[in-house]
Amino acid sequence: MLFRSGRALVVVIAILTFLAALSAGAALLAARASEQWRGAVANEMTIQVRPDPRRNIEQDIARAVELARAVPSVAEARPMPRAESDKLLEPWLGAGLDLVELPIPRLIVLRLSSTSANDLVAFSQTLRREVPSATLDDHRLWVRRLSTMASTIILAGVAVVLLVLVAAGLAVAFATRGAMAGSRDSVEVLHFVGATDEFIAREFQTRFVALGLRGGAVGGLAAIIAIALLGFLSSAWSATPEADQLQALFGAFEIGWSGYAVVILVAAVVAAIAGLVSRLTVRHYLRAMG
Repeated sequence: MLFRSGRALVVVIAILTFLAALSAGAALLAARASEQWRGAVANEMTIQVRPDPRRNIEQDIARAVELARAVPSVAEARPMPRAESDKLLEPWLGAGLDLVELPIPRLIVLRLSSTSANDLVAFSQTLRREVPSATLDDHRLWVRRLSTMASTIILAGVAVVLLVLVAAGLAVAFATRGAMAGSRDSVEVLHFVGATDEFIAREFQTRFVALGLRGGAVGGLAAIIAIALLGFLSSAWSATPEADQLQALFGAFEIGWSGYAVVILVAAVVAAIAGLVSRLTVRHYLRAMG
């Protein structure tokens, strides 16, 4: 009976470890993507030049670039070509469309050497006065939204990991009680020949730590394979606009060595929980028997 329940417990622990490792990996991906977003956005700004039938948009772009390059905190001002601007809309509108008749704003990408608030405020006012169809976007709203989303994903991943660890502890507790109930006669014989409660608890603990390690290793390995497969598929589909958007949002689906270390840590924690919970459950059961 202990053998059959042990196999079932290994399967349960493997599934729980797999879910916990995937949640931890997702939290790491979100954290890394959030750092990339903040690093990229914090050093860039954009100028949107809206089409106006009363104005020449090419002259407005040239004037906006001239004004931007005169700002000390702007290291580079690059007008984005019309074809590149249209490509940004392909994931939503599809490829091969003629967008000439649509009033699509033109973009100017600014790379900042510093973030002097006085320079940027003065530049925004000058730009609004010199080029009424242009607006300066510092991306602060998007940074807040992306940071909030990333924090939510990270907290959700941590919460799932904690819930899975609790579920693993409960599964081990029920399995231990079942094993103790099925081995009641053997435990009484051990007591009769002089075995202490400490000895019996240690034996059960060793058994369930081994089961936890087996289940954790299987679940952790499955999680690593799943994450590596997602990374491979992401690389294989990298040529499509949809994949570019997903990669910009979630990164390259690579958790790195630190991510693999977290997966191993999750498996080790599951095994430690299995041993600790089994020991506490056995000692409580033995006290009840006594």
